[in-house]
Amino acid sequence: MAAKIKERSAGVVVIRFTDGGCRFLLLRAFRHWDFPKGAVEPGEDPLDAARREVAEETGIQELSFPWGLSYYETEPYNRGRKVARYYVGQTHQKRVVLPLNEELGRPENHEYRWATPEGARSLLNDRVRGALEWAARLAGC
Repeated sequence: MAAKIKERSAGVVVIRFTDGGCRFLLLRAFRHWDFPKGAVEPGEDPLDAARREVAEETGIQELSFPWGLSYYETEPYNRGRKVARYYVGQTHQKRVVLPLNEELGRPENHEYRWATPEGARSLLNDRVRGALEWAARLAGC
């Protein structure tokens, strides 16, 4: 019997265009790199959750969705109980802040990086790499 999806996360593949091309915002928690994302709260719209998580995890307030509001969902993970939904957004804001998470007593993430498409591919696992490839095609990166 397949496990039932019990938790949904939502996040944004954040892209910033530079003179050197597209840059993707990656966050590292322990040894795992991902895009800004977090749990969708009960009754919360996934897009609202994605925007909230980007602001909470990175301090990025200026975020637009020039490619529309389509999304990419991962295959179930965490023993088949969790799915992550990613939207693709753009920012001009280069500065990222990794604020203190009061529940944890430390920042949720240990490091951030504005990565090239190639750099992002090398850091992300297969599950998250699918979202990168989808977003890169959509944004023409």
